[in-house]
Amino acid sequence: MPVSFSFCLLLSFVFFFFLNFSFSFSNSAYQSLLQCLSQSIPSLNVSTILFSNFNPSYTSVLSAYIRNARFNTSSTPKPLIIITPLEDSHVSAAVICSQKLGFQLKIRSGGHDYEGLSYVFDKPFFLLDMFNMCNISVDMADETAWVGTGSILGELYYNIWENSKIHGFPAGVCPTVGVGGHFSGGGYGTMIRKYGLSVDHIVDAKLVDVNGDILDRKAMGEDLFWAIRGGGAASFGVVLSYKVKLVPVPETVTVFRVERYLADNATDVVLKWQSVAPTTDNNLFMRMLLQPTMTDKQKTLKVSVIALYLGNATSLVSFLGKDFPELSLQKENCTEMSWIESVLWWNKFDLGTPPSVLLDRKLDHASGFLKRKSDYVETPIPRDGLESLWEKMVELGNVGLVLNAYGGKMNEIEATETPFPHRAGNLYKIQYSVTWNEPGNEADMNHTTQLKLLHDFMTKFVSKNPRRAFLNYRDIDIGVAENWSYEEGKIYGKSYFGENYERLVDVKTLVDPKNFFRNEQSIPPFSSKTLKKILFS
Repeated sequence: MPVSFSFCLLLSFVFFFFLNFSFSFSNSAYQSLLQCLSQSIPSLNVSTILFSNFNPSYTSVLSAYIRNARFNTSSTPKPLIIITPLEDSHVSAAVICSQKLGFQLKIRSGGHDYEGLSYVFDKPFFLLDMFNMCNISVDMADETAWVGTGSILGELYYNIWENSKIHGFPAGVCPTVGVGGHFSGGGYGTMIRKYGLSVDHIVDAKLVDVNGDILDRKAMGEDLFWAIRGGGAASFGVVLSYKVKLVPVPETVTVFRVERYLADNATDVVLKWQSVAPTTDNNLFMRMLLQPTMTDKQKTLKVSVIALYLGNATSLVSFLGKDFPELSLQKENCTEMSWIESVLWWNKFDLGTPPSVLLDRKLDHASGFLKRKSDYVETPIPRDGLESLWEKMVELGNVGLVLNAYGGKMNEIEATETPFPHRAGNLYKIQYSVTWNEPGNEADMNHTTQLKLLHDFMTKFVSKNPRRAFLNYRDIDIGVAENWSYEEGKIYGKSYFGENYERLVDVKTLVDPKNFFRNEQSIPPFSSKTLKKILFS
């Protein structure tokens, strides 16, 4: 009994000691940052933009933009301090002071990073949370818009709609995705085959570099401007805003959703989709969902074709009737609407829902526990391959696939035009998707293992040497940096960026040689040792 009491007393003492140490360390960092920022921004009461972990609002501010419940647990490493800048000069000061105090700075836009790399780190760090940097200014005279990187896509779409009913922008389906991360990784949506990626329409940007200087396109130079349009901008600085060129959209667009099961002609539909979806009219984008499900108490697979056509239903039904008879598309399957209504439709809002719903940021709304992976397909999967895939998906039971057709404009843009290299030669991109609601390690292991098993199964059907992946579908299974060496970065860098990885390293070495801006999959600079090898080889 005395031993048990002594042991409990010791544990209590150790817990109290570490709690006190943690508080003292956090408070010291807070006071140092407060003093540094106050000197840089004398006109502001700096405490209003800082949230330390002893601030009552800290938890709500942190969790507001955590979109994956896997990274919102008691054991998840959390920032010492959250910095919530209100204007450009605050970001500059945060970059300077974080370096001065020796703390890593993570940058969060909308919080949709699938691996939480924008707000999680295993060493003490500050979080630069950009949600207040959300100004959007639309100029219809030159059909452009300046968009703060703390904006969400829904806010961009709404602001465009307020100014024009015949303009849009090619970006993602989910309205709560942050502009900063979406654009810096490439950004794509339902107009990808007509207009390419979001980054293909960025014409200027404002960025805070490692020295705290605010640079526009002219000041930063074309190499850095190239790198932040698809190369993961958080490796190079803090992008404050992007200037984008809007695109024309017709007054009437058409959408449809058609579903098939294996007992129908689902395999025929998928087989034909692979050749039609990437080669059809550039105005048509057809996404395909493959989902294991149950019908009549039998395990099976559901195939859904979801589409946007920049035109009317009559012409769509006419040419798909010839090119894709397996789909048996009828006019009654189609709905004509405006482009902004199609944005709402893709998000399953009822027809007639006001576009103002796009302004809802859905704070503190993690959509369950989730894990994603990606692949690129260059040659159609044959019928026997599809049938074996159905068996595997039904066996696993929880993993779905999202197939996004390429072709069209994507075939016209060179792989080196932006850091995003996955252009001509790709029929479609695959997203592997698994989401669950049960907390705990066992559920996590079960679902992530299923995802990895299906990803492994698909190896023979997808791109090789390297097996390529999409940066916006972040996946740390590809590889992570521990020392940020060129060789470490090459493992994931070649998957995400192909041959563009080399140029990204060159840019990184020039603009951030000491590697202040970094995360577990960031672009590393050349070390002095590596530079000597290159120079004298």
